[in-house]
Amino acid sequence: MPRKTSPKASTKTGLHPRNRHQGQYDFAALTSANPALRGHLINSPAGGSTLDFSKPDAVKALNSALLKLQYKVRDWDIPPGYLCPPVPGRADYLHTLADLLGDSHDGKIPTGKKLVGLDLGTGANLIYPLIGSHEYGWSFVGSDIDQTALDNAERLLDTNATAAQRISLRLQPHNEHLFRGIIKPEEQFDFTLCNPPFHASAEEARAANQRKWQQLNKQAESKAGVLNFGGQASELYCVGGEAGFLSRMAIESAEFGRQVFWFSSLVSNADSLKQLPTQLRELGATDVRIMDMAQGQKRSRLLAWTFLDKKQRRAWRKARWPAASKPD
Repeated sequence: MPRKTSPKASTKTGLHPRNRHQGQYDFAALTSANPALRGHLINSPAGGSTLDFSKPDAVKALNSALLKLQYKVRDWDIPPGYLCPPVPGRADYLHTLADLLGDSHDGKIPTGKKLVGLDLGTGANLIYPLIGSHEYGWSFVGSDIDQTALDNAERLLDTNATAAQRISLRLQPHNEHLFRGIIKPEEQFDFTLCNPPFHASAEEARAANQRKWQQLNKQAESKAGVLNFGGQASELYCVGGEAGFLSRMAIESAEFGRQVFWFSSLVSNADSLKQLPTQLRELGATDVRIMDMAQGQKRSRLLAWTFLDKKQRRAWRKARWPAASKPD
């Protein structure tokens, strides 16, 4: 049966209806998947078990368990100090992106290895390709400017043979470039995705981290150097912050407008969208979409755009997208 874009209502407010992480965490199943998680469990004020999400090792152990239990990813790990993303939120991006593809394909989400996505800044965690290849059978190219991150991503592929058949990695040798040097001449991608750096400076990132610790009822002064989700400099901040990064992405994407069906990015700050739709249309984008996402109290958006006209989109779908396929 083809995947539909209008599944049953979600059992947990905010998460996408197809997201596997509905409801509360099943710690019995998760500790079975990753016994190391057991050492990080604490008593919940309401009774039962919970996790101290302020501890990086606890969050990493949870990610490893979630990825093994739900997506069959073995031995997931990242080097110290690298970004440890929340799995449910990253899965939401992929499901929302799948809805966008389905909306462009008569309501049926195109699946299978012929669909190829570019994960811009895949990181040491390789989270989007691992989940996307499992959920929809898509193929991925993961790019990054950090060779250490790619080395760890390669280790994950060495350990997970099925994923390795659909995922390849590329080093971006020029820090100032995004798509240049990664997308090859005449190469086509059905979609791109990205989780851009949010902050404009290291100082801004540290201040945000302190606020996070205060919200977790911790002593921020004694923990100011710790991020529960980690992150290298390139993962956390850049010139102009999120808005500046997205503006540069928009400009560079126009150079590859005939080689990508949908460009997309996660957007955390609504203020980052004040000028982007106008900028994209001025650059020649024929369609710009903003799709809301929510996980609990956190709000984010998927920004997507294409430079293809309707005739080019029809030709693209006919040539590359299966009519109604299952992941193969």
